[in-house]
Amino acid sequence: MRTINTETIVKNIKEMCIEATHFLTDDMKTVFEKAVETEESLLGKQVLNQLQENLSIAGSEMIPICQDTGMAVIFMKVGQEVHIEGGSLTDAINEGVRQGYAEGFLRKSVVSDPIYRENTKDNTPAVIHYEIVEGDQVDITVAPKGFGSENMSRVFMLKPADGIEGVKDAILTAVRDAGPNACPPMVVGVGIGGTFEKCALLAKKALTRNVLEGSSIEYVRNLEQEMLEKINCLGIGPGGLGGTKTALAVNIETYPTHIAGLPVAVNICCHVNRHAHRVI
Repeated sequence: MRTINTETIVKNIKEMCIEATHFLTDDMKTVFEKAVETEESLLGKQVLNQLQENLSIAGSEMIPICQDTGMAVIFMKVGQEVHIEGGSLTDAINEGVRQGYAEGFLRKSVVSDPIYRENTKDNTPAVIHYEIVEGDQVDITVAPKGFGSENMSRVFMLKPADGIEGVKDAILTAVRDAGPNACPPMVVGVGIGGTFEKCALLAKKALTRNVLEGSSIEYVRNLEQEMLEKINCLGIGPGGLGGTKTALAVNIETYPTHIAGLPVAVNICCHVNRHAHRVI
């Protein structure tokens, strides 16, 4: 049994909130640079160059990539051989978010009630997803999610008879309806299977997967590539001003489902697709 103090959790969450809102992951840098090189529209290329300049300034001057520093979404894989001491793990995560958003001078965007909407003033509580796994480590992913793109996300409860063509149509419908509102070029996370809430979680997790690594399932990997090509033929383009780079990547995750259902969720993220990952 390995013991981890909550102070370690607080420190890492704080640092990861600041890291994720200022720097792109290496895989996102790679696909973004490729998009700049291959965009066929002159206006689209100009928009991408401006976005690239913004990314450079954010990193060098420690200014957030985007003014919407998001609602903190945390994925915690906790080894079953880990003992957390020093208080509540959930409280520690939220304290890390609180400190990160304060010390990083990040915008506080969370309201305490969805109707009365009083700002909590520290960007807590976070949305936390726990998973108990084997081992004695804690695997943490911090993914601040801005709501320009989050608001464009969709869940489709398809019929099994809709099949893979229905899935394709659902993905294209979500992206087409999002248009410029999701700050393209976007990353598209898709969850297929499970239940109403499971497919949405799959779609969210899909956004945190390395965009240079396709699915390990052959038909899903082929579907990812096909949908990326079709999305980039929609003509939405960078900033919604037209072009050939509407999306930088499509990541799809699947899960077993019921004989009577085919749930599909599309969780769209803007061009920065912010997340940070550490293993403690």
